Amino acid sequence: MNKLGGQINLAIALCLITLGVIMRLLPHPANFAPIAAIAIFGGSVLPRRLAIWVPVGAMMVSDLFIGLHNLILLTWGCYFLIALASSRWLQKPTLRRGALLTVSGSVGFYVITNFGVWVTSGMYAHTWSGLVSCYTLALPFFRNTVLSDVVYTGALFGLYALATSEVRRLVKSGSAA
Repeated sequence: MNKLGGQINLAIALCLITLGVIMRLLPHPANFAPIAAIAIFGGSVLPRRLAIWVPVGAMMVSDLFIGLHNLILLTWGCYFLIALASSRWLQKPTLRRGALLTVSGSVGFYVITNFGVWVTSGMYAHTWSGLVSCYTLALPFFRNTVLSDVVYTGALFGLYALATSEVRRLVKSGSAA
């Protein structure tokens, strides 16, 4: 595809990411949000600098509306790492790689952020039992994280494939005329 087609693909990707940010701002179940999917999708289809900073920027902007919290650096850092992994591992995306990265990102987010909760919140004793309790009580949130990451990642890649396919079809039919 020519340079214009590449710019159109970038515009499509950025529109889908914007839609994802809007979805985070709308009411939703706890931990059912599109930011990890944006990091995975963006890492795969955007230039690396945008791929890494778009999900973090999305978190920064949406957190200003939703509210700031004491684990903000951990959550932003998780999305940064997910985007970085995606930009390296999904340069040539496959369903298997995308699924593995999506689930790995969910697990990584769960492990890192709940460790942060255990260390900083004062809700749990700083013992092995307190750590296990923290992770156990977070399982319902983890379920929502995995579900939302799978749903939103699939939706972003699926909508992107449909939109770019339609653009290619239109460009091809326009150049044939």
